[in-house]
Amino acid sequence: MFKIQTLNKISDIIHKHLTAENYLIADEEPTPDGILVRSADMHQMELPEDLLAIARAGAGVNNIPIDECTRRGIAVFNTPGANANAVAELVICGLMLGSRNVAGGIDWARNLADKGEDVPKLVEKGKGQFAGPEVRGKTLGVVGLGAIGVIVANAASQGLGMNVMGYDPFMSVESAWALSRSVHHVNSLDEIYKHADYITLHLPLNDNTRCMINADVIASMHDGVHILNFSRAEIVDMDALAAALENGKVASYVTDFPNEKVLAMKNTVAIPHLGASTPESEENCAAMAAMELRDYLENGQIRNSVNLPEIILGHSEGVRVQIIHKNEPGMVSAIAAAIGARKININNMINKSRKEIAVTVLEIDRLPDQRLQTELMALPGVIRIRTL
Repeated sequence: MFKIQTLNKISDIIHKHLTAENYLIADEEPTPDGILVRSADMHQMELPEDLLAIARAGAGVNNIPIDECTRRGIAVFNTPGANANAVAELVICGLMLGSRNVAGGIDWARNLADKGEDVPKLVEKGKGQFAGPEVRGKTLGVVGLGAIGVIVANAASQGLGMNVMGYDPFMSVESAWALSRSVHHVNSLDEIYKHADYITLHLPLNDNTRCMINADVIASMHDGVHILNFSRAEIVDMDALAAALENGKVASYVTDFPNEKVLAMKNTVAIPHLGASTPESEENCAAMAAMELRDYLENGQIRNSVNLPEIILGHSEGVRVQIIHKNEPGMVSAIAAAIGARKININNMINKSRKEIAVTVLEIDRLPDQRLQTELMALPGVIRIRTL
């Protein structure tokens, strides 16, 4: 039986995939084989010795110590696309909120609550300060054409009548097929910055994207551009943004990741990280995370891992052994030699790598004894061995 620890409240749908016959699920499990997490910060957490996998019910994994997990051979999964529709809907909402200054108008109207019967007259008198442009016919630049970006681009192009430009040098085949032909795929961010009236960001946070929207980039944009950030706060240089909002270079900034600096800026719409806060999204993410854990723990299959290579496995042709090791020359031959020396036949073998890490899956004709496992673990570069 596998033991699963939950670090946040997770939808009960996980029990459909992690059944009581094979899984013990608890939020206080001291020695888990797997962890299910949403937003809990794991960076200060002491990871259990025998932990095999972590599944994040969501796309971002900034709350998980990826480097430590990789070093220890712990698989980390996320759920790309499971909350895409929920986030995309909020982006479209944010597009309208920022363009028409709806949020500012609502806040102003609420302050009229004590004006009694004069409210209608005051509304008519003051509403002009909240006028904003329609989006139809304007140009939207979508930076990042993953699951969310594609939905936003298609909706804006087909439903809102916008001219849509999309940029993503790493666009997947699935995204390419899903993207509407009316969306113009550009090969340079400069084209987005130069032509877009509205720019929406859908990128992971990493060393290449941190503060990518900086003073120089903002200077290359249209005067009065509207920026939407539903990725991570750190993608935008806050000081540069504050200056651009103050002088009118940026007309509005809409984000699902507010911080103390954003809340002090004018012409901002600060949404309290509601992108995936729908019951449908929470169920979709929980179900996908549970299935990823199940497939990995029971079969060794790796799908949607952020630190291990993808390995899709069919029916086992014998005893399945999974070896996580460094991606170095000679590793596979050393593993095969150790097994061959024991007169054990390898029926099937898959080897995949991802940067500095590799996974070799062997299907052999009999269960390896403890001595062989010890010999394999002693090979330089081997991180973890599992017999399934």
